[in-house]
Amino acid sequence: MKPHFHKVPLTSANSFSIRHDKRPNFGTLWHFHPELELHYIVKGHGTQYIGDTVSTFSDGDMILLGENLPHTWRCSEAYFQGNPEVEIEAFVLQFLSTCFGKDFLGLPETQCIPALLEKAKKGMIIYGDTKKKLAKILYKTAKAGQLERLIYLLKILQILESSSEYETISPGYANSHLGNISEMQRLDKIYSFVLAHYPDEISLEKIAAVANLSVSSFCRYFKTMTNKTFFEFLIEIRISNVCRALIEDKLPIEVICYECGFNNVSNFYRHFNKITGMTPLVYKKKYLS
Repeated sequence: MKPHFHKVPLTSANSFSIRHDKRPNFGTLWHFHPELELHYIVKGHGTQYIGDTVSTFSDGDMILLGENLPHTWRCSEAYFQGNPEVEIEAFVLQFLSTCFGKDFLGLPETQCIPALLEKAKKGMIIYGDTKKKLAKILYKTAKAGQLERLIYLLKILQILESSSEYETISPGYANSHLGNISEMQRLDKIYSFVLAHYPDEISLEKIAAVANLSVSSFCRYFKTMTNKTFFEFLIEIRISNVCRALIEDKLPIEVICYECGFNNVSNFYRHFNKITGMTPLVYKKKYLS
């Protein structure tokens, strides 16, 4: 599953994009773009793929995505329940960090914003009063005139940078390689291969061949680019898919364990607890409730 570059459409009359979507689905293309994206899901639920993380989304979720962070949302069949007229609804705000001008982030009053942009590179789930405030402003921004739109965007940035009501979505994802086309393509090949084959046994020899590197060179390269070993990354991808399957609640935990690439139940429980801080059963009960 290779992320595709997406060109965010802008007119000459606008410096950023704000949409109020009511559509049959979000689309299925896994993509990235240099614009940051504030995505507020009014109606819809299913599975989201952000960076190297797979998780669920539902009504009311709000997410801030940093520049070039790959993402897609896929609604579950259960959401539509066989009714083709059911729609998803979302507000999507997309803007470049330079949309106020190249000198904007160098102003004394904006010194706090680069820290927000850096946090957004890993993806942020927004919750609490922050989400409520931003939801109201997104509604207003979608209907606002030209100058008022800019004022609302500044207000959104102010609320986001001062808030602690968020969780990081994909803390292990490194997208700094996207500034280098060849490194972007190499990491994309690795991620795409792992996302397609995570249930299988993936040896270092096999994944190093995908990256067109020797095993030793691949290990050094991957650690440098992601700040983790390949097998740490692979386990995180498997656990993310376990979480998705637990929430779908169609299979027993032990069956999910093997279908997501773990061949030892005790090791699976140990890894799951280390990454999520809870047992699979507790996780399942927490999210199903």
